[in-house]
Amino acid sequence: MVRDHLEKNVYVIGAGFAGSMVAREIAQKGIFGTVRAFLDDDTNKIGSSINGVPVVGPIRSIASLIRIEPNDEALIAIPSAGPAVMRNIYAVLKDAGFSKISILPGISQILEGEAHLVQARQIDPQDLLGRSPVAINLKESLSYLRGKRVLITGAGGSIGSELARQLLSGGAERLFLFGHGENSIYQIDRELRLLQEGGVGEKATIVPVIGDMRNRDYMHYILRQLRCDVVFHTAAYKHVPLMEENPVAVIENNVFGTANLLSACMESGVTRFVLISTDKAVQPVSVYGVSKMLCERLVMEAARTVGTDSGSSDPRSFMFVRFGNVLGSRGSILPLFINQIRKGGPVTVTDPAMIRYFMTIPEACSLVLKTGGVGTNGESYLLDMGEPVKILEVAEQLIRFMGYEPEKDIPITFIGRRSGERLDEPLWNPDELPVPTKFPRILRLEKSEPDDTVDTTSLLRSLEPVCFLDPEQKDEYRNRRILFSRLASAIPSFRNNRHD
Repeated sequence: MVRDHLEKNVYVIGAGFAGSMVAREIAQKGIFGTVRAFLDDDTNKIGSSINGVPVVGPIRSIASLIRIEPNDEALIAIPSAGPAVMRNIYAVLKDAGFSKISILPGISQILEGEAHLVQARQIDPQDLLGRSPVAINLKESLSYLRGKRVLITGAGGSIGSELARQLLSGGAERLFLFGHGENSIYQIDRELRLLQEGGVGEKATIVPVIGDMRNRDYMHYILRQLRCDVVFHTAAYKHVPLMEENPVAVIENNVFGTANLLSACMESGVTRFVLISTDKAVQPVSVYGVSKMLCERLVMEAARTVGTDSGSSDPRSFMFVRFGNVLGSRGSILPLFINQIRKGGPVTVTDPAMIRYFMTIPEACSLVLKTGGVGTNGESYLLDMGEPVKILEVAEQLIRFMGYEPEKDIPITFIGRRSGERLDEPLWNPDELPVPTKFPRILRLEKSEPDDTVDTTSLLRSLEPVCFLDPEQKDEYRNRRILFSRLASAIPSFRNNRHD
C-alpha cells in the first residue's frame, strides 16, 4: 500500500504560498507520493525551483506534455482563483489525461498564509459554478470569538459544518457541535479532530452535543450547562417540497425550536446570537418560508428584550443574516442533478425561466462569521448574492462538467412548479431597503416602516395545539388543514399564493 503511494506522482498547480506549503508537507510525510513539478503561468516563476522541485509552465502548454501514469494526481493550489480560472484549469487537466484532480480550499478558508494537505479534497462542481471569492481576513474577522464558548446548532448540516471548519481558526475556547442527528454530528466531530491533527486552526476543545430544540426544558438545561457566549443558529428543516408534505413538523421544529433556543439563550446570558435565514422568508409562499419569516421576527423580538437588559455586563447582540441558495448543500439541486446525470438522466428542471441567487457554502459562512462580529443588536443583514442564475444554465454547466453534452447525452425535462415554489426569490421585503456597509458583500436591511402585519405572539399561540398535544383541543393536534388555515389568515403572501 505504501509502495503505491510512493510511486504516485503529484503535480501541484500553483507555485505560490499554498502550493509550496503543501508540497513541503508531502515531502516531509513521504507517504502521499512525490511532487514532480509545479505548474504555473507566472513567467517570473517558470524556470525556477522550490525545494528542488521545478516550476514549469504555462499550464495550458506544459500539461499536455506530461506523461501521466494512472495513479498520478493534479493538486490545484491557487486559493485566490475564481470559478472562471478554475474551469479553465480543470478543462486543461482533464484534456491532459488527469483522472485524479484535487483542490485546496479557497481564500475564505485559508488563514494567515497557511495551507495544509489535510484540507485537500476532490474537486467539486461548486468550485466551478460559483463566483470570484471575496478576500476576507478570517483570523481578524474571528477575533471577537477568541477565548469564547461557541455553539453551532445544526452543526452536522452543510452550513453548520462549514461554520465549524472555519471556526477552528478563531481561537475559541470551546466549540459545541449541537444537533439531533448522531451520524452527522459524529462525522463533523471526527473531521474537525483530523483537521486539528493535521495542523489546521487552533486547539479549541470540541464538544459534540446531541439534543432536540423542540424540548424547551432540555434547551434551558443545556444552555445553562454549556455557558455559551456566542450561538450560530443554522438548525432547521429546509427542503421546501418535503416540508409542504410535513407542514406541522416544520413549524414545530423551526419556529418553536427557535423560540425555545432564544429563550434559553436569553436566560443563560448568551451575548451574541446569529440566526441563519433565507430569501424564502421574504413574502413567503411555502410553509418553510413562513417558518423562517417567523424565526426572523422571534430574533428581532429577542433583540428588543436583551437591548433593555441593563443588568448585563456585556452588550448583547441578537441578529439574523439572510441569503439565497448555497451551492452543494444537502437537499439542494446540485447533488440531485449529479445523481440524475450519473443515472443517465433525465435532469429535472422546474421551469426554463426559474432563477435563483447562488453562493458557495464557504463564502456564505465566512461572511456570516464576519457579520456576527460586526453586526449590532436588533439589526438584520443580507449577503450580497450577485446576479441571479437560471437553474437551466446550472444544469447545463453541470452536465458538461461531468463530461457530457446537454440533450445530446443527457436529456433535460421540465416538471413544473410544485407547491411552495416560485420562479424567483426576492431577497428583501417591500418595506426593507438594503444598504451597503463598509464590509464587502454585507448589506444592512433598513426598515422603511414598522412591520405590524403579523401578530407573531398570537399566531404562535394559535399554532401550539396543532404542534403539541393539548387534551382539551385534541382535534387540532397535527391537523394540517387547521395549520394552513391559520397561517393563511395571518400571512397575506402565503394566503394569496396557495392552491390547497
